[in-house]
Amino acid sequence: MTYQTAVDYIRAKSPEAVSIAIILGSGLGGLADKLENAVSIPYGDIPGFVSSTAPGHNGRLVIGTLGSKRVLCMQGRLHLYEGYPFSAITFPLRVFKLLGVQTLIVTNAAGGINTGYQVGDFMLITDHINFMGGNPMIGKNDDDFGLRFFDMGTAYTPALRELALQCAGELNLHLHQGVYIGVTGPSYETPAEIRAFRAWGADAVGMSTVPEVIAARHCGMDVLGLSLITNMAAGVLDEVLGHDEVMEIGQLKAKDMQRLVGEVIAKL
Repeated sequence: MTYQTAVDYIRAKSPEAVSIAIILGSGLGGLADKLENAVSIPYGDIPGFVSSTAPGHNGRLVIGTLGSKRVLCMQGRLHLYEGYPFSAITFPLRVFKLLGVQTLIVTNAAGGINTGYQVGDFMLITDHINFMGGNPMIGKNDDDFGLRFFDMGTAYTPALRELALQCAGELNLHLHQGVYIGVTGPSYETPAEIRAFRAWGADAVGMSTVPEVIAARHCGMDVLGLSLITNMAAGVLDEVLGHDEVMEIGQLKAKDMQRLVGEVIAKL
């Protein structure tokens, strides 16, 4: 299945140009419901896409207007732990590039490694550590999208990070800045792993984001990454970790995330 086949299918449903894409993490899919004049397309209907099976991920592409901007939302993402390869997880990013997307905003639910964080805090991703056992760009390079060897020194675009900090200040939202480490899951990490990750400089941990950001940067997109700390990582607090807690905190803080992302988009 070619990327262009998916592009043609999406354009037949929503022909208007779109330059901003948002990937919505666990419990954060409500932003897509705020789009006006929206077109919703289940992933399973789009050629080359695979369906999302993760709890809290609706698995729909929603295209509409947020403020004055035409945006595209992935209402739910794809994960390695679902059994999908990197190629399936990053397929949508290349489709977005062909649709004209220049800016990617990626959100996620994450576990707090930094002991200065609390459940419900927001973190601006300044950098990431790939601990997922692979890289989505392994294999034959597609020169139509990007170079074989490409720079990741500013994977999270500095200008977008500054804009997010400005918007957070205007909204009176505290925004930590930190490093995200991506792991495969689906099991949560052990306390020993969290201690190791902290020693490496990681502030938050999750099971997504890294493959999408690598693919987006290969395509030349600008990237903004935002994490919602939905739980403290293993060993930080004496409690059992579970996905229900992640979903609950995501729903409680979703409106603040929507406000922040909406303000950023309004200023792009």
